[in-house]
Amino acid sequence: MSKNLFGQLPAVTLCAADGAQATVTLYGGHLVSWRSSDGRERLFCSRESSLDGSRAIRGGVPVIFPQFGARGAGMRHGFARVATWQLAATGDENGAAWAEFTLDQDKLPAAIAAAWPFAFALRLRVAVHGQSLDISLNVHNTGAQPFPFSAALHSYFAVDQLEQARITGLQRVRYSDDTPLDALQAKEVLQFADKLDRIYYQLPGPLQLETGGDTLRLAQQGFTDAVVWNPGAQDAAALADLADDEYQRFVCIEAALIQPDVLAAGAEWHGSQQLQFI
Repeated sequence: MSKNLFGQLPAVTLCAADGAQATVTLYGGHLVSWRSSDGRERLFCSRESSLDGSRAIRGGVPVIFPQFGARGAGMRHGFARVATWQLAATGDENGAAWAEFTLDQDKLPAAIAAAWPFAFALRLRVAVHGQSLDISLNVHNTGAQPFPFSAALHSYFAVDQLEQARITGLQRVRYSDDTPLDALQAKEVLQFADKLDRIYYQLPGPLQLETGGDTLRLAQQGFTDAVVWNPGAQDAAALADLADDEYQRFVCIEAALIQPDVLAAGAEWHGSQQLQFI
């Protein structure tokens, strides 16, 4: 483990014995780089993203909590991705390098804390080894009142060309997008022709992302849903922190809990995702 800077942001880099690496910024508890043991970068980060703590990072794996998107009265996608986390522990286990990061109510800026009147503690764990990466998020209600929350790991996976990306494992899964009615995924293979923004509910099993030579297996627990997103050319041009051509270089597949869960006082929730190139 080494401490360094990612842009202007303090960061921690985990190094497994086989050469696999992961870098997490304390700002947002944000996984910004994952290099498998063959040295390949597996995540996308925009070259236009602000890396000074002034706004959320575009790319990597933002932690979404306690609100998904604009589905609530709070900050879009919640405050976890723009708060400063603490490095809690690091270690090595069975060849994997791991680190844990924490965020609780006492560490929030006053304005954000006032808008979220619940006591909580988040714990994020990242472990890297070989061709695999494991991420887990634990939510603990440390107060006396229940609170509702949603959560997601908003992963941006690097691809050489968007048109080569293919996702399997979603056939016959219910989804919603910009149409008024839900639908079932009819095709066995999901591909990208233009903008795509869908929430798939109650995944039956792991997904696979083929990126033109590589296949990434995505398994998750606790997170019941998945969001598949790419802005397409028109929406990418409207994003100040994304270069116009960069939409062709990533696919977002998010492990998510979309419908808010209610966490009782003293209770904990755990979500995890296992990523492996096969």
